[in-house]
Amino acid sequence: MKSSAVTMASSLAMLLLAVSVAYTAATDVSTETLSFVVIGDWGGIPFYPYTTLAETRIAKAMGDVGANIHSNFSVALGDNFYFTGVKDVNDARFKETFERVFTAPSLMSRWYVLAGNHDHYGNVTAQVEYTHLSNRWYFPQLYYTQTMNVGTDATLQLVMIDTVSLAGLSDMFGRNVPYQPIAAQDEVDKQLAWLEATLAASEATWLLVCGHYPVWSVGEHGPTSFMVENIKPLLEKYRVTAYLNGHDHSMQHIRPSNQSVDYFTIGAGHLTDDSTKHKGDVPAGSLRYHYAPFDIIASDGGFASFSVSAQSMIVTYYDAHGKELYHYENASPRTR
Repeated sequence: MKSSAVTMASSLAMLLLAVSVAYTAATDVSTETLSFVVIGDWGGIPFYPYTTLAETRIAKAMGDVGANIHSNFSVALGDNFYFTGVKDVNDARFKETFERVFTAPSLMSRWYVLAGNHDHYGNVTAQVEYTHLSNRWYFPQLYYTQTMNVGTDATLQLVMIDTVSLAGLSDMFGRNVPYQPIAAQDEVDKQLAWLEATLAASEATWLLVCGHYPVWSVGEHGPTSFMVENIKPLLEKYRVTAYLNGHDHSMQHIRPSNQSVDYFTIGAGHLTDDSTKHKGDVPAGSLRYHYAPFDIIASDGGFASFSVSAQSMIVTYYDAHGKELYHYENASPRTR
């Protein structure tokens, strides 16, 4: 589907506006600063010990950082279980790759979860259903939104989308194989219309859209054509603060010139890939930061933290050992 999908979605957007509002719940946060940690592409391995050295190190570092920033919740950007997701809601991988790995007290609050391509290779519905069995895993449906109060006069809204249903399923091994559709066209149109209605209705101070596939990326997979053609225009039209994604196993910050949307790739949750083969496929001068050392012995990876107040949003990247790599501040709230 080409960029005309946005126009098609627009005609349905107002019809679904009431539905999108119904899916938005406000969470009261009494602190003046709302903080959280973000990880992507973290899903271990499908055989003993069901995790990787980098993932376990990152889990510890996330716990330490989470405690230092008084993290309120966590965000998981997909590829939660390598290589083919889970079989059912009772799959042992939920325990072995998630519950028994991310054990720090600071990581016991809610995890906002979405699906990656590897999750769609398996039973993605089981990951949604696991929401009812876990005290912290929150994945109520393939796409959803949550709005949180920050102090008394600011809000943060997360919009979690299912990019695999939208753009198609990538080949597990082939990098040049076209993505294969897995959702009927009417389901794609429905999600696009929901997304536009949700963004149009948002009055959030900070508006973050989260998905698995990137819009822009210099890494091995590079930009996702569907996302560039259909999602990027919506992010710009509705003044979205930032788009967060995984898929490429690196840490990137991209911000095209004369645009207000920040693009954060946070996909190094269990290993890194140092490819920059698509460096020429992103807008010139837009790459602000890139981290992806390839060192199996060191087991490097990365994650991020966000700290949001009424005045600013601070993003910090860390390596697998909790060392600060990159610091960025956005001091332009949407509603100011």
